[in-house]
Amino acid sequence: MGQGHKVFFMGVMVDIHCHILPGLDDGAETFEEAIQMGEMAIGDGITHIVATPHSNDEYRYFPDLVRQRRDQLAEHFGNRLRIATGCDFHLSYENLQDIREHRTKYTLNQRNYLLVEFADFAIPPTIEDTLHNLQLAGITPIITHPERNGLIRARPERLYGWIHQGCYVQVTASSVLGRFGQATQRVVMKWLAAGRIHFFASDAHNLTSRPMKMKAAYEVVAKEHGEEVARALFQENPLAAFEGQPLPYTPEYEGADRGTKRQKRFFFF
Repeated sequence: MGQGHKVFFMGVMVDIHCHILPGLDDGAETFEEAIQMGEMAIGDGITHIVATPHSNDEYRYFPDLVRQRRDQLAEHFGNRLRIATGCDFHLSYENLQDIREHRTKYTLNQRNYLLVEFADFAIPPTIEDTLHNLQLAGITPIITHPERNGLIRARPERLYGWIHQGCYVQVTASSVLGRFGQATQRVVMKWLAAGRIHFFASDAHNLTSRPMKMKAAYEVVAKEHGEEVARALFQENPLAAFEGQPLPYTPEYEGADRGTKRQKRFFFF
């Protein structure tokens, strides 16, 4: 798009990855901070969120407590902000054993999509089998913020293979703004042009360094690739995941660096 392109932001976004629930992980520390994060989200045009606490070696995931904190926030915001629950799911042995027995315990809105988080310093050699086994169980993996993982940035063909395998990719909205460095920003723009991204999300943790904002990133994507792509990645695809529906937008690509995109028909709010 040229510099004179006008972006008409629709003011409706769905955030499928945030750490707003207080006192459960490294996200919001207090209920008051969580309320402020929610108000920030509403002010930025976010209408739906999935609260996704970590489940990893440092933080355990307690579904009853997660639901309790979610209900407290939902009662406060009413119909101004629709809040569901999910998990930032680390591929640990314990988690993988547990999800076999409790398929919807960790999934987005207890449907069929799962945020999958990789370790920063190692990718298991059996990862393709692990992802395949999740799919056989009726779960669709969404790889979270791969642009921030140095191992994946160094070997993007691994990510392309997981996409080919049927996984989807969620990028942090602030990455497209350079929040995690110019190298990460360049990778995001490259993947975006190549049709490798299916969702943007805030991955918000607080009010300052990791805020609950996506509008500025939406505007960048709309300026570079058009309103239809921006709506797909910030609205229609996230809403479909929120509701457990097939994604209405799945880019086609050729090769590693460029692609042709196919827009299926979109859901509407």
